[in-house]
Amino acid sequence: MDITSLQNPRVKYIVKLRDDKRQRKQDGLMLVEGYDEIQLALAAGCKPQTLLSAPELTAPQIDAIAAENITVNRAVFEKMSYRENPDGWLAVFAIPRTSLADLKLSESPLVIVAESLEKPGNLGAILRTADAAPADALLVCDPRVDIWNPNVVRASRGAVFSVPVVESDNASAWEWLKTRGLRLLAATPSAETPYTEVNLREPLAIAVGTEDEGLTDFWMSRADVKIKIPMMGRVNSLNVSVSTALILYEAVRQRSHHHL
Repeated sequence: MDITSLQNPRVKYIVKLRDDKRQRKQDGLMLVEGYDEIQLALAAGCKPQTLLSAPELTAPQIDAIAAENITVNRAVFEKMSYRENPDGWLAVFAIPRTSLADLKLSESPLVIVAESLEKPGNLGAILRTADAAPADALLVCDPRVDIWNPNVVRASRGAVFSVPVVESDNASAWEWLKTRGLRLLAATPSAETPYTEVNLREPLAIAVGTEDEGLTDFWMSRADVKIKIPMMGRVNSLNVSVSTALILYEAVRQRSHHHL
């Protein structure tokens, strides 16, 4: 067992990486916990700098070439962990550096623009939908939450590695969408047109905002089409990840030869 002390400086550093956005940004490092999530990161071509395991907790083995492999006892692992019932696997990865210029689009692209999201769970859920549908990319504009926050990685089930994701300011994202000929669809409760009545087969960017404030005027004023999701109940807004999933899957349905 390499580390058994809760006071070990490496343990303290990993806790800092977990909790402190500035530390992650400064060092360009992030944590990924869980066997499945680490496997997705490996499949995306990421190589862990450090692979930490607690033999008392681990079942399946991870076959990865890490710069260093460290074993710890259960108490140390639980101090570093950010999950309930951890499975004994934790890895330190370099934060993937993807820019707008790196993104490659399919013939009829589907891109999600998420503006000013602040809840890690929502961003993670949107990433899972983007992976499943699939979307070509997720542009996180003027973010209030760090994409590489462990809670986003956890909520995305590792989809943060399978979906091309770029942090951007609004203006750069808009320029990029325009030069690639994508129509901009803004989701807003104030729209007249239901999302099912719009042609979603063409190259498309779907813009979503926060539940409280919705999209800012930057995106609303530039939208080619504004769409709404009909609300039959008394509550006037859906969770943003649910809204994104509905619109994305309607696009997939329209584009499919077989109606889903």
